[in-house]
Amino acid sequence: MKPSKRSPWSLSLVLLAVSTLAAGCASARRDAYIQDKAMQHVYRKPIAEVWPQVRSMLQEKELPLREAPGAYEISTDWHMVGAPSSLGTAYVRYLVRGKQPTPAMCSVEIFKQNRTEAGQGPVDAQTGQRRDLGTDTTNMTRDLEMEWELLQRVDPEGAKALREEAEKSFK
Repeated sequence: MKPSKRSPWSLSLVLLAVSTLAAGCASARRDAYIQDKAMQHVYRKPIAEVWPQVRSMLQEKELPLREAPGAYEISTDWHMVGAPSSLGTAYVRYLVRGKQPTPAMCSVEIFKQNRTEAGQGPVDAQTGQRRDLGTDTTNMTRDLEMEWELLQRVDPEGAKALREEAEKSFK
């Protein structure tokens, strides 16, 4: 058997690739951990103090708001995401609910729903007209990124502590 004639650079490149991949995995796990904790977060403030921040965050994103009178609930109208395309146009809307288990504590859930209106389909051989591919709407899911953004706005010290905890856990 002949000994391999690999350069020392090839081993360095392999080690660099492996460490980059490991760092990427740790980063993804750290982000998932932070978002999971943000989803479970209970603010140590009454909902009346947190709700103006919720409203402000949505308004800054230029989302058309509809607020339920007498309740801590906001829904948005469908909002176009990106530019329309012949392949389809994407829309998003949100539902935000505030809960107050005690007068001094609250939580906020932010749900996101996506909709895609497909572009025109193939030409129908019988009518000579294009068929509409229709609309695809997904179910509502929690928007963990937006919940994390809210946590950073409402409780910056708590968000900082959570980030430090995640950094220690996923190095």
